[in-house]
Amino acid sequence: MTVLPVDLAKHAHKPDLGLPVEILSIASANPPYKLSQKDALANAAMIYPQFASLHGLFANTGIDYRYTCQPTDWYQRPHTWEERTEVFQEHALKLLEQVALDATARAGLSLGDIDAFVTNTITGLAIPSLDALLMDRLPFSPNVERLPIFGLGCGGGVAGLARAARFAQGRAGRNVLFITVDLCSLCARPNDPSMAMFVAAALFGDGAAGVVLRTSANGASEGGSGEKPVVLTFGEHTWRNTRHIMGWDVKGDGFGVVLSPELPTLMRNNLGQVVKEFIGRRGMTLRDFKGFLFHPGGRKVLETAEDVLGIERSLLAHSWDVLRDFGNMSSATALFILERAMASGDKGRHLLAAFGPGFSAYFVVLDL
Repeated sequence: MTVLPVDLAKHAHKPDLGLPVEILSIASANPPYKLSQKDALANAAMIYPQFASLHGLFANTGIDYRYTCQPTDWYQRPHTWEERTEVFQEHALKLLEQVALDATARAGLSLGDIDAFVTNTITGLAIPSLDALLMDRLPFSPNVERLPIFGLGCGGGVAGLARAARFAQGRAGRNVLFITVDLCSLCARPNDPSMAMFVAAALFGDGAAGVVLRTSANGASEGGSGEKPVVLTFGEHTWRNTRHIMGWDVKGDGFGVVLSPELPTLMRNNLGQVVKEFIGRRGMTLRDFKGFLFHPGGRKVLETAEDVLGIERSLLAHSWDVLRDFGNMSSATALFILERAMASGDKGRHLLAAFGPGFSAYFVVLDL
């Protein structure tokens, strides 16, 4: 499929930047089982012997390790929706609880100080939603505003951060918590002999992250108070008629992975234009950025970004490092990259970006 270029200038509008939003803190967490790429290949080759000769696919991902919430033998057996859902809720809530507590503590706050929180996932189901279940585990105020998000995939970390920033912009001094978790490993289905499932086994891991945001009362200037990283603006772009590129099919025993080989071509043909139009509408150019914090859907995604944007690999160093150490954790990955940039003392303007089903791109401009 060829995705036709869109005349974005025709649809351009002056962005509503709103007040800058300070990032008070960030936290991340992984489940207990650490899996090397060598062991991941051995496991996948046993489950999908028809693809065992494609071992180079695992070797060329740029991944050394990732984390899973269940031991290896769990993934070698079929599981029902009920079994997957029980395991998802157990581990998702445990990880969300950890990042919520860590992020609020690092911000110097208690959970009772949180005025609103946004929760995101795509790898499992919960009704009531995960945020409601957390209310029974953590001492949030009974009046806290809650927003659950589902379905944004790998883009959910950046899109969710933007939604949480909107909450924060609503009133100066409001403390907003954004937490996201994806347990991609639970979507492995050994009875699905597709190439897409084998590729997914080479890429995905589990993780969670949390961020506390606030718009300060004197945050009208571009840099906020100057003491904390700041969300300056955000936006997104959806390509029509691309739902087959990435996502889930609902199968009888779980989610079936949708991962089209057309994805690299779509990004190569369209990413550069979309990024430049997004920052251009906000009066910026690529030269204004000190770094790029792109979600590493895989090695090809980062290599394509380097190529089409004409940027050096060093400007994507944190993305490459997180890919190596954790693999693709879907929505949480972008926040792991942001956490690493903040911990490294990076300063200046950075572009946080991720991509997900739809097919969509999500952007947040940060001043670190």
